Amino acid sequence: MNDLVTLFSEYSYLIFVLLLAGASVGFLAGLFGVGGGAISVPAFYEVFLRLGYSSDLAMPIAVGTSLAVIIPISISSALGHKRKGTLEPYILKIWAFPIFSGVAFGAVIASFAAPKLFQTVFAAVSALIAFRLLTGIGRKAIAEQLPSRSIMSVFGFFIGLLSAIMGIGGGALSTIYLSLYNVSIHRAVSTSAAVGAIISVPGTVGYIVAGLWVDGLPPGNLGFVSILTFIIFIPTSLVTTKFGVKLAHKLSKRSLEMLFGSFLLCVSFRFFNAILL
Repeated sequence: MNDLVTLFSEYSYLIFVLLLAGASVGFLAGLFGVGGGAISVPAFYEVFLRLGYSSDLAMPIAVGTSLAVIIPISISSALGHKRKGTLEPYILKIWAFPIFSGVAFGAVIASFAAPKLFQTVFAAVSALIAFRLLTGIGRKAIAEQLPSRSIMSVFGFFIGLLSAIMGIGGGALSTIYLSLYNVSIHRAVSTSAAVGAIISVPGTVGYIVAGLWVDGLPPGNLGFVSILTFIIFIPTSLVTTKFGVKLAHKLSKRSLEMLFGSFLLCVSFRFFNAILL
């Protein structure tokens, strides 16, 4: 009897963590135009370790599952921002294929890369973005308009590549890039929400395929994607996305930057700590 109570308590705690993370990710997706991987990846990683997954499996499954949950969240967020009239379809047309290609390449890397690579890339990129947002260094636009289609395509490829490795929707990376070219933070956030959809679909497929022939995957997994985690996570995230969208359009540019930078800095510290241990 005591064993059953302990088991129920353990799983109730894990489900609560996933529901809370889902609510947080949905809100941040609407607020910052991100897919929420900065929350979902570490949350999934901790939950999977508690469930007894080996560290070699916990990280790629956390990344793959994160990309899967980003699909409905990013679509919901993008539609919300589109209704506000701040989404830029011209940018999405340029980036669609390059980002898709970058994601595909990143998924291939994920099939043989060491787990530490995921953690190191995630932490380093998050720290750089946070530093820029909080200090204001490099915050001034480097040009008054977007560069040529070819240059944007190159950066689109790397946004897709890094996002696939980190398990994020690419919103943080694309927002920073667009702000360098005098795109307002609100329009950058709105457009970046749609970038998540472009990245998450091929990224999810890539992680599923990459994990199909891996030995020792837990029950209920489809490659490196945990189906049960996806089902538990999504409901609360979709409910809170609309609240994030509303707040994003009420905040000033600097307030939005400071909030996002603070959040990324905390996440970066958490992963650097995991790498050093």
